[in-house]
Amino acid sequence: MSKYFENIISFIRSIYNVEKDFIPLHEPRFRGNEKKYLNDCIDSTFVSSVGKYVDLFEKNIAEYTKAKYAVAAVNGTAALHIALLLAGVETDDEVITQPLTFVATTNAISYTGAKPVFIDVEKSTLGMSPVALEEWLKQNTIIKEGKTINKKTSRRIAAIVPMHTFGHPCRIDEIVEIADKYGIPVVEDAAESLGSRYKGKHTGTFGKLGILSFNGNKIITTGGGGMIVTDDEKLAKLAKHITTTAKKPHPYEYYHDMTGYNYRLTNLAAALGVAQMEQLDNFLESKRKLAEEYKSFFSNFDDVEFFTEPENSISNYWLNVLIFKDKKARDEFLEYSNANTIMTRPAWVLMNKLPMYKDCETGSLGNAEWLADRIVNIPSSVI
Repeated sequence: MSKYFENIISFIRSIYNVEKDFIPLHEPRFRGNEKKYLNDCIDSTFVSSVGKYVDLFEKNIAEYTKAKYAVAAVNGTAALHIALLLAGVETDDEVITQPLTFVATTNAISYTGAKPVFIDVEKSTLGMSPVALEEWLKQNTIIKEGKTINKKTSRRIAAIVPMHTFGHPCRIDEIVEIADKYGIPVVEDAAESLGSRYKGKHTGTFGKLGILSFNGNKIITTGGGGMIVTDDEKLAKLAKHITTTAKKPHPYEYYHDMTGYNYRLTNLAAALGVAQMEQLDNFLESKRKLAEEYKSFFSNFDDVEFFTEPENSISNYWLNVLIFKDKKARDEFLEYSNANTIMTRPAWVLMNKLPMYKDCETGSLGNAEWLADRIVNIPSSVI
């Protein structure tokens, strides 16, 4: 087994041309105008939440995703929190999501006072299963006074939050179609999928609202940052208002007309984002090339599968995914690769296994459990 793993490690080192040193899972690349725009921002003295780069970054994201509006936020979690509030999620509601996700997805639901409900994913997309979603809704809900109600808890199902796992699109059009039948808004967690498209349309733009993340390990970064995208002008304006402390515009008076949040993205961070957006197409091209090299290499292995983009999708391949034959092989590779200074990691612990979410309602989670035992992310930085 060690020889088998050694071949994988040697191949990864050859790709990154790193003979002995540590290879991270995903590190940012600053090869463009980052320093120039940061210096310009500093020289302007507009380094906080007001400045031309915030506006430009929002404009760039809207144009790139083809969303009508984009509203910057301090991080993806904050963006999702606000998107859920804008979708109408309230205390003691329920929000359907998937257990195979980063904890921020579920935390943002909790911030609203709502309770998560976990629905299984598909092995073919790693994202929410439309089949499992529809089956759970049929068996567990009733429509009462125009609202979808959980028969067991009597709570309203206020939103559905699918996540495009590791940048691979889920079957989001089918999820939205099912949600529409039940009158439930969809809020897309597209935090990991900037540059990914499903049936020609950018992820995050299928539902009522979507969110993106620009954390330090994402395909482009602002150090930390997020974005809400929507085609609804009223929601976009309210998103901007709420994320900027709900202050009414005035030359000098500080009047706030509702409970707002200090979720503003700084002009400094946005300057970094503008420079990174200029390089996004090159980053995507490099990552597809890397994925093709991995795909070719792992096609010679019987006991491990390299996960490729789902049908009808163009993935950004944010984090490359191996699927091992079983948990034992997965654990052995994780131990071996990390001991040999190659950063690899398993999938997240399923959300319903975490102490704060262990009592949440779930559907049958067979696929999520199967994947959680077998997934390994391998180095995925732009070459």
